[in-house]
Amino acid sequence: MKINSHDFRVSPGKKVKLEDWPTAVKPFCKSKDEYKALLDKHVEDLSSMQRLHYAANRYALLLIFQGIDAAGKDGAIRHVMSGVNPQGCQVSSFKQPSPEELEHDFLWRTTLKLPGRGKIGIFNRSYYEEVLVVKVHPEALRNEGLPEELRDEKIIWNERYQSITNFERHLYRNGTRTVKIFLHLSKEEQRKRFLERIDEPDKNWKFSTSDVKERAFWKEYVKAFEDCLGSTSTQHAPWYVVPADNKENARLIVSQIVLDSLADLKMAYPKTTENRRLELQSIRKLLTKNSPEADSRAKFF
Repeated sequence: MKINSHDFRVSPGKKVKLEDWPTAVKPFCKSKDEYKALLDKHVEDLSSMQRLHYAANRYALLLIFQGIDAAGKDGAIRHVMSGVNPQGCQVSSFKQPSPEELEHDFLWRTTLKLPGRGKIGIFNRSYYEEVLVVKVHPEALRNEGLPEELRDEKIIWNERYQSITNFERHLYRNGTRTVKIFLHLSKEEQRKRFLERIDEPDKNWKFSTSDVKERAFWKEYVKAFEDCLGSTSTQHAPWYVVPADNKENARLIVSQIVLDSLADLKMAYPKTTENRRLELQSIRKLLTKNSPEADSRAKFF
């Protein structure tokens, strides 16, 4: 079954109701072997396109992953980007802001990690936490050092959406393409994954009591994500809602989204000039002349 990444794209200006977006879709593969073969093909294609992206050195690609706890952000990044050269890719994770980060505007800490031209930057969580977890827990605003008149909850969220969309438009105008992926997980599947983290010793480190506490705010997070997706999905920086209950399906969708995003850049390897071609031919003659093979052939004849 062909994967159409546009099926999962949030149209600009569209109001989002997550109950209308599935957390699971029909599997794209009939077996584990078929899944592995298709993912391997996607990873191989991504590796090839990333080399082209690096050589062309025209654009930067920023991939942002957001989702509720246990949605599979780490796994998607690890499996999909496994074949990409680390030299051209950087993963940055953002947790609770440090005291230094709180001394700056909410975009500051992520701006420092933006990818350069020819690079792929991956944000595991991002500045969107400021309109998600902070919106669900508005008491966190008091810890950000903002003047009281700037903490009015009637206007601050819309102002932050505006700051984000303006920022992403600025990135677009300067050659950075931003692609945002929301891994859409059901509450029941989260429960199952939490139990797995408890029952399997090698997954215990992934689980904390705070995860269960946050689960109690499920409805509030759904509303925060809906407002965020609807307010910040734009033509130049779209959101994709990826069904995440099936990890294998989610990884195939994510890899297709990244492939399509790179293809949209319409890249090409730099063309060699006539002067450069003559220089290379001159170097080739020197290398051939001084090679041991050439010397041995000369002695033989």
